Amino acid sequence: MTDIKNLDLNLLVTLDTLLAECNVTRAAKRLNLSQPAISTRLTRLRELLNDPLLLPTQRGMIPTERALELQEPLHQALEGVRRVIAENSPFDPSTITATIAIAASDYVQYAVLMPLLEILRRDAPGIKVAWRTIDTAMLDTQMARGEVSLALSTPATAPETLRMRKIYREEYVAIARTDHSAIDGTLDLDQFCALDHVIVSPKGGGFHGPTDDALAALGRKRNVALSTQGFLVVPEIVARSDMIALVPSRVAKGRAEHIQIFDPPLLVTGFDMALIWHDRTTTHPLHRWIRDQITTLITAG
Repeated sequence: MTDIKNLDLNLLVTLDTLLAECNVTRAAKRLNLSQPAISTRLTRLRELLNDPLLLPTQRGMIPTERALELQEPLHQALEGVRRVIAENSPFDPSTITATIAIAASDYVQYAVLMPLLEILRRDAPGIKVAWRTIDTAMLDTQMARGEVSLALSTPATAPETLRMRKIYREEYVAIARTDHSAIDGTLDLDQFCALDHVIVSPKGGGFHGPTDDALAALGRKRNVALSTQGFLVVPEIVARSDMIALVPSRVAKGRAEHIQIFDPPLLVTGFDMALIWHDRTTTHPLHRWIRDQITTLITAG
């Protein structure tokens, strides 16, 4: 049995990070240590556990079977320690110095993260925030590496390995410029189909979406004249042209001076939005506080 009476807890934190990253450089960055310091700790861990733990390859390192056996129990044990400390330590966001990376679409950055930033600047001025464009295909890896702290996306696109909390239901509205020559206060299906449209294609270049499927079910179609990858530019385009668009209601909020806002003249299904995070940040006081701030923000409207 390994003698642990002189075991340094920092060694176990280092091992947990190394097993998550399989890369000394990234582990050093996450722990705010030098690469030589990480290498020294890895040497001590190998001696302590009598196992190489991580073997070098051309693309980083791969864990040994012994390391794989240790990974989950070790992570859960450290989470338990963090939980005990967190529950017995007062948390004051005004004294925290940290950097938080939040991944979301431009629409969510506008609708949710801008109001959140006001709260953080007021209540936790020591927190630096990095907004990142969400990449759901890479999200699991980014969170495991600590590159993204929190994400907001639809539940359907969230990796199954991550934790999730639904926070609101979004519906679509139709928008047109205020002085549109063909629209004055109402928008019927015939007008909707006759006018040119702007749509959002997150991957770029798409001219067909769920609205077109809904129209096809009615035996109708529309003309999509412009496709863009982001939501935020759409109200500006609509305000300067005769094109119309369907956008999430939160994108149109506060823009009534420049655009008309209507209920769509056909049924277009909305979507849920969720908070997404990695298990390793579940009990972290700061991360938990930020998740709660977002939930409260949404509840308050």
